[in-house]
Amino acid sequence: MAKPSPGKLWTRCLSIVKVNVTEDEYNTWFAPIVFDSVDLEKKMIVLRVPSHTICETLEAEKRFRHLLYNIIWRVYEAELMITYRVLVDSTTNQTNDVQGTAGSTAKEPINARTKKVQQSASSELDSQLNESYTFENFIEGEGNKLLRSVGLSIATNPKQTAFNPLFIYGSSGVGKTHLANAIGIQFKRNFPEKRVLYVTANLFKVQFMTARVQNHINDFIYFYQTIDVLIIDDMQEFAGLTGTQQTFFHIFNHLKMNGKQIILTSDRSPASMPGMEERLLTRFKWGLSAELEKPDHELCRKILESKVRQDGLAVGDDVIDFIANNVSGSIRDLEGVLSSLMAHALVYNQDIDMEIAQRVINKSKKSRYQTVTIDMIVDKVCNYFDLSESDIVSKGRKANIVNVRQLIMYLAQKHTKMTASKIGIRIGGRSHATVLHAVKQITAQLEQDKPFAQKVSEIESILNFV
Repeated sequence: MAKPSPGKLWTRCLSIVKVNVTEDEYNTWFAPIVFDSVDLEKKMIVLRVPSHTICETLEAEKRFRHLLYNIIWRVYEAELMITYRVLVDSTTNQTNDVQGTAGSTAKEPINARTKKVQQSASSELDSQLNESYTFENFIEGEGNKLLRSVGLSIATNPKQTAFNPLFIYGSSGVGKTHLANAIGIQFKRNFPEKRVLYVTANLFKVQFMTARVQNHINDFIYFYQTIDVLIIDDMQEFAGLTGTQQTFFHIFNHLKMNGKQIILTSDRSPASMPGMEERLLTRFKWGLSAELEKPDHELCRKILESKVRQDGLAVGDDVIDFIANNVSGSIRDLEGVLSSLMAHALVYNQDIDMEIAQRVINKSKKSRYQTVTIDMIVDKVCNYFDLSESDIVSKGRKANIVNVRQLIMYLAQKHTKMTASKIGIRIGGRSHATVLHAVKQITAQLEQDKPFAQKVSEIESILNFV
């Protein structure tokens, strides 16, 4: 019987690989490989791949590399070296040959090439960090002590698997962005040769969409795979974006596998992120996931005192106490009130006293309720009916939970500018049609059930809608 052709032998290699890896791993990293040629005298097999990302991953992932070489050697009955023929320009079919790393004859390991790229480009990369967000002005309190300590530890001792990824979640204005930037800034101080990048989830999404339109996805992925510390803010904005999530999944795996630090922030915990792929949520929980709590009275005082010192203001302890007692839950609100006090003092040429403080805070309270968010609605409605957010976003079909879930959708449709689709994604990844049905059901119930209508009125009063 004639021996199978080298091309058919490669098909046999792929069939063996397929049963040794997951379906996603096979489709992503092995299926795109095309056999080119084999030279038994030179002990070399040439495999065509569509991007540097694929050969980078096959070589960097020890499990993939050993599997591929062992199967090739067994099927071809020779210890062949791999040359990856990488497509560089699809319009001209220009390629670039990259040697594999198994054995001593490899010219240069892929990881060495990556390291050179990182070193040469580190000084050119704009980290996008906000230089004013440092640990020096991140005031410590009971609600942020753990995460502050963890952040300093990451910046001092990289490659700690226990804190990778670091997933910081908490409500708006509690300092998530400040802490994430502080970690990045401190890391760069300690390791100036490393590549640190801060991006918002929205910017990442826009970059991905642009790369896809321009057919530069491989370049986009490769760039992110060269980062040493990747910080992505507001991860909840990935909800429902399948393509963005899939691409980030591969970037995440590569960075994690190579000991690179990943820092993510979100306004909710991984357990309460509808519209997110389960495999991503699982990876978010690999390291440390912790809540950055709202500042208590004592922390509010410390923050105000620090701001007052920085700005050279003369503010009495009674005024600081008054502000701390009346502006709670958001560092951003504290800073906003202090800025307003400074403006009043300058315009009217008078000291910041209790009268000005009361006037500014009363005005800020009125304006605060003009903008209502779905998070406010979820929080207040859940508290009113003594349910948790996890009950609402779950698949539970108990009548009381369904009714409260529909009420939240109704209030969100009525009092926010969110589309029905986005409301559905926020409330457990439900559809546009489900939200419209909920609005219809609650509208009918309000007309027929006076006790229920009274409850809804009370909730709206709590939210200061009426």
